[in-house]
Amino acid sequence: MKLNDDFTVPVDTSYADAEWVTSPLAGVERHMLDRIGDEKARATTIVRYAKDSHFSTHTHDEGEEFVVLEGTFSDSSGDFSPGVYVRNPPGSAHAPWSVDGTIIFVKLRQFDPGDTARIVIDPGTAEWHAAKAPGVSTLHLHTFADETVSMARFAPGAVLRDQTYAGGLELLVIDGEIALDGISHHRWDWMRRPASTKLDLASSDGGTIYLKTGHLPS
Repeated sequence: MKLNDDFTVPVDTSYADAEWVTSPLAGVERHMLDRIGDEKARATTIVRYAKDSHFSTHTHDEGEEFVVLEGTFSDSSGDFSPGVYVRNPPGSAHAPWSVDGTIIFVKLRQFDPGDTARIVIDPGTAEWHAAKAPGVSTLHLHTFADETVSMARFAPGAVLRDQTYAGGLELLVIDGEIALDGISHHRWDWMRRPASTKLDLASSDGGTIYLKTGHLPS
């Protein structure tokens, strides 16, 4: 299967238009954003766990990265509440579940082989820093080689102008509203822009985003 596999073109998705695909495990559904491969795939996905659903034990040969969007996501390492960011490195394994149901944004098989750090960050307790633009604060999550992952909060009316992303970017609206070059996107919308992108980021009403940069091919 191939979905949004051309990294040289912009992609915009709307969560309001999500199409859910059942997984091999009962109670687990997927809203696919990009994908190269079948059941074992390089994939970016929003995954929805029903109440009391479980996923069988599996190994992430090329790593797993996720943000909890709603509910509590659990595995043998702990319980992860909304907003928590997790990186499980290549070779890690787990059998996740959710007692009350959860929704996560997850990226699979996209790690550099040398990127072996396990990371768990709770934005609610982590230290955010003021950006250069008024009304914008940022939280650094991870950097390896050219890839950087962060979150950014925009107060109502905040603007970041003329941002250049030589290695491309991916952006997920975690909450609120964010505009890319004047076009508004809302909660759980996902966008991707190719290498050498330059754009403005702004928010009329305020919002929080997940942002990954520097990782897409030219």
